[in-house]
Amino acid sequence: MLQFIKDLPSHVAGVHATGEVGDEDFEQVLVPLLNELVNSHRKINFLLVLDTNVSNFTWAALWKDLKLGLKHYMQWKRIAIVTDQKGVELISDIFRFIMPGESRGFPLDKLDEAVRWVSTR
Repeated sequence: MLQFIKDLPSHVAGVHATGEVGDEDFEQVLVPLLNELVNSHRKINFLLVLDTNVSNFTWAALWKDLKLGLKHYMQWKRIAIVTDQKGVELISDIFRFIMPGESRGFPLDKLDEAVRWVSTR
């Protein structure tokens, strides 16, 4: 399930992933959120709190995630992935070589630091 994270600056989109994440989560939560952010700010500062194992993402959800990332390829400014899954945190650090903009991983106990970092314009 993907849920909006409230109380973020208007130029930051945030979602909290828990349990199983399916393609309907992307369609109902993430796609409208990112489209709105691009329309209003032209750039994407994105915070993902990953409180579930990546294996809980369906293949359809992973496919939608890839398509969404490519659709907005040039708009990504900052991506913060907050998780205690070391492999995912490492992958988020590697994104900086693939995606325009910046990407950084944070452990769950550094959520406040991640919010400050991703909120930087």
